[in-house]
Amino acid sequence: MLTLSPSRISGLSALAADYDAVLCDVWGVLHNGVAAFPKACEALVKWREGGGRVVLLTNAPRPAGPIHEQLARLGVPREAYDDLLTSGDVTREMLMARPERAILHLGPDRDLSLYEDLPIELVDDAHAEAIVVTGLADDTHETPEDYRERLAALAERRLPLICANPDIVVQRGVQRVWCAGALARVYEEFGGEIALIGKPYPPVYEEARLRLSAVTGRPFDHLRVLAIGDGLATDIRGACSQKLDVLLVTAGIHGAEFGPLDAPDLKRVEIRLMDEDLAVTALVPRLVW
Repeated sequence: MLTLSPSRISGLSALAADYDAVLCDVWGVLHNGVAAFPKACEALVKWREGGGRVVLLTNAPRPAGPIHEQLARLGVPREAYDDLLTSGDVTREMLMARPERAILHLGPDRDLSLYEDLPIELVDDAHAEAIVVTGLADDTHETPEDYRERLAALAERRLPLICANPDIVVQRGVQRVWCAGALARVYEEFGGEIALIGKPYPPVYEEARLRLSAVTGRPFDHLRVLAIGDGLATDIRGACSQKLDVLLVTAGIHGAEFGPLDAPDLKRVEIRLMDEDLAVTALVPRLVW
């Protein structure tokens, strides 16, 4: 049950009897972009050992294949999940359905796997029919302001922009880095047409429901699925829109707002949820069993 005054629980085991599957965020819950959180991974492994199923849902703008590899490098064991769905997977489906074939890629080269085997051509600004943004080319040093003039010129041509990662920022270790959603926001300021793919928007959840049905072997039942996440604007808002119960991990992207990371101030959490018109079922500082 969703509530504006969630209680802190000891860990995922406290909810295990109430759900058949979890729809779990990745960055901020299972890893910080540098290394996995061992206790969070252990919690999902134990959930699966007890018969629960796990679908990971991430706003990563690449297809699932490279993300499986990334998770393994960071130390997330394959035994921790049944399936993985990325916003990149859903973006690929959208690109197949759209008429534009000359695409301007805005993002780092590591995201070029997004376009593999698709009937499109990557072109420069002058020849583009549409834009796909996956992030900043150098998210260690650049900011959205570095793209403002370029985005203004593209918006004047009324090119549609597809954002393959709606996140604004993520925490990479101790550094906050800008994501594709920040560029989409600037483009929208100039009147540009944008399509946002990933949490909290419906298309990614339509596919997630199919994945959950496949791993549980039964029709999707929102009452038997628990969403786990740390991002209010993405994980939590998306889950609430799908009427899913939610376990909020408070030490993630909003950790500094809630007091000590391992001892969050419940009143601060409650106020923030009220401000965002959101509700969650329970909270934990970090995902543990």
